[in-house]
Amino acid sequence: MRTRTRNLVFRAVVFAILTAGFVCPGAHAGVGVVLNESLDTSAQWVTGSGHTSVYFSRICPSSPIKLRLCRPGENGSVMSNYINLGENQRFAWNIVPLDVYLYGVENPEDRPLLGSPQLKSILEQNYRARVLSKYCYAETCVSSEKAEWKEMVGATMSRSLYIFYVDTSLQQDLRIIAEFNSLPNQNHFDGVTDNCADFVKRILDTYFPHSAHRDVIDDFGMTSPKAVARTFTRYALEHPDLQLCVLHFSQLPGTIKRSTEPRNGTEQLFRSKKLLVPMAIFANHELPFVAAAYFAHGRFSPEREFEAHPATEAIDVSNAPKSVPVSLRGESAAHFLEVPESVKGRVEIVGTPAEWRQYKKQFDAIVKQAVREQVIPNKLYLDEFFAQLDRCAVPFVGADGSLWMNVSCESSTRQLGVGTNSIFAPGSDPRLAFAFLLARVNQVLKSPKHRRETMLEFREDWARLERARNRVSGTQDLASFSSPALPSREGSAVGN
Repeated sequence: MRTRTRNLVFRAVVFAILTAGFVCPGAHAGVGVVLNESLDTSAQWVTGSGHTSVYFSRICPSSPIKLRLCRPGENGSVMSNYINLGENQRFAWNIVPLDVYLYGVENPEDRPLLGSPQLKSILEQNYRARVLSKYCYAETCVSSEKAEWKEMVGATMSRSLYIFYVDTSLQQDLRIIAEFNSLPNQNHFDGVTDNCADFVKRILDTYFPHSAHRDVIDDFGMTSPKAVARTFTRYALEHPDLQLCVLHFSQLPGTIKRSTEPRNGTEQLFRSKKLLVPMAIFANHELPFVAAAYFAHGRFSPEREFEAHPATEAIDVSNAPKSVPVSLRGESAAHFLEVPESVKGRVEIVGTPAEWRQYKKQFDAIVKQAVREQVIPNKLYLDEFFAQLDRCAVPFVGADGSLWMNVSCESSTRQLGVGTNSIFAPGSDPRLAFAFLLARVNQVLKSPKHRRETMLEFREDWARLERARNRVSGTQDLASFSSPALPSREGSAVGN
């Protein structure tokens, strides 16, 4: 089957979507709606709306507030606006490289395997020092939790997200660059009439007039992130030449609170228990109207759209043109380079229930072996591993950009690589790495499918797990490794 390169979008979309080597079928560049799940904090605790941004595959940041065309090897960018970016000027929007947005790192091969508050904070401050210091130097910008520029660094540590992506032309992208570089970047955010969804809607309508709409009935006159994603998806399906595809990035396993599915207004009232009960008591006459509106046209499942329209074509990186990053030409993606037929391609990306069940069965066998070899005390240990690791580990970034933790438990101090390039690096404790990867796979396999990474990503996880097991099992003197014992809930942590 013939391959069709498409700007090498997402560099096969950052690691599994990057290193796995698949892209959306079609032309050369595009734009996408980024639909973020809800953090369930602040106003989102009530609205459940989540957040939305714009992904550009051919536009990159010249600075956080200026645009330019991407150079070869760059993966595009994400532009977003917030109530308060927290910077020294009240900018309406910032733009960051895609790799920084997703994982907080410049090189996707250094991406973190763990989502923890301490590690995310370090990546935020590294980005600020490298890129944002000119715009963010006041104490409120540097340290305040309300400074929302931080949400644009390592977003997948905090929540899952979807990208609904279509083709664009060079002329369309140049128009956007000229427009945003010439207009004042001033914040006029208003939650009702000028919020993040309105911002994204205006950009999409510049590319494709009337392609995104607010849902007056379901969102009570406002524009919600889900309405923009739903209407833009419908528009793309009505225009097959746009080559719609959907990408899913799951929240990283770890200790940060799990995000929740984004909802529109009537969906939140109808499905949220914390609002449905008060509605039933105090607004029972309105409840049938809410339910009718939701069932009539308010339903939209990002997960179903992803399963129906995933990126299904692969790039043969062994014969890739020079514009393909070198990292995609190595062995890490070799077992994904066969181009599937369209249906098989969807299964390859999403996985079948039977395939996931088989992995769970195999994982149980690996865990039992790890218990027998005293690598871990029992299976329940894996459920608490990340929380306990937080209590006695101090994360840091190496000089080469790799991610690490100094783990001090009881009387021992060891180092653990917590990035894709550092987990097996010299100095990363083999037994601790094995226990870490067991805990990561354990959390993935327990997640519902809308929170679960793609099958392509999971196969990379599984390959790492098997490599870690072979390293430990192949050790002649297992007793020479101290068990990766971590403190109990009552134990104290090393300060960060």
